[in-house]
Amino acid sequence: MSLQGRIGILGGTFDPIHHGHLDVADAARRACNLDTVLLVPTRVPPHRRPPFASEYHRFAMTALASANQEKLIACDIELQVAGPSFTSVTLDRFTQAGMNPDKLFFIAGADAFADIASWRDYPTVLDRSHFVVVSRFGYPVEALRGSLPELSLRMYESSEHQAVSQSPLAIWLVDAQTRNISSSNVRQRITEGRSIKHLVPDTVRHYILKHSLYVSKTASGISERG
Repeated sequence: MSLQGRIGILGGTFDPIHHGHLDVADAARRACNLDTVLLVPTRVPPHRRPPFASEYHRFAMTALASANQEKLIACDIELQVAGPSFTSVTLDRFTQAGMNPDKLFFIAGADAFADIASWRDYPTVLDRSHFVVVSRFGYPVEALRGSLPELSLRMYESSEHQAVSQSPLAIWLVDAQTRNISSSNVRQRITEGRSIKHLVPDTVRHYILKHSLYVSKTASGISERG
């Protein structure tokens, strides 16, 4: 890998990728002054059912979604390895490629990070990079101080980022507005033949239409209205 500077990493099934994902990536990039954010589709998610779309389609949609987005790049690092995709293993692969952990910023929504204790290699996974946690609808980042008191001393407001001169690997809390969209809702709308316009980038919507992704046997297609 030839990436330089401060690198954000946003992983996810991206089944499909939507504007909520892009909002999280953009909020983290701005808050922590990241040079690049990598969008990393998961091959096999360890904590949920297998994806509906193939890894090929999910990576293609991720690449399309990032194509016109400032400083976002689709990355296939987790698709290169068979089996479940674990954050700790992915971060180890970045450091083994020569990247410094204090230049890596793993990005997660507050809803996902609330379950950090169930992640593989917890708590040492937190020593492999910075973590940037972004508010999601119904999951404000400030609530994490109370729900994860054992980590509260490692948590900083994103506004403190420039003020913290010493560089322990930290958990940066980003209170930002992100759209209330889920991949499951997008898929449901598709199977019901309803429009997903404004939920996903137009390039992703056209790709889904072209390849008839997520369409049930009874649905005739996605409405182009609205």
